[in-house]
Amino acid sequence: MVKNLILLGNFLIGISLLTILLSFTGLFDLELFSFGLSSGIRIVGSFAIAGCMLNALSYGFLELTNQQ
Repeated sequence: MVKNLILLGNFLIGISLLTILLSFTGLFDLELFSFGLSSGIRIVGSFAIAGCMLNALSYGFLELTNQQ
């Protein structure tokens, strides 16, 4: 279960990175993700942060269970 959460976190980071890189080259428009007063880059960045948080929590839990 924990390894699936790690993979999900890595997937979120990878998709966010790919989306940001595509937007820098002009191949993808981030206005598709804009909602209300939040810009598209903020929404995509939120997915990257969520992926980092999932990874940090999952690796911490994995390390805690391996020590016991």
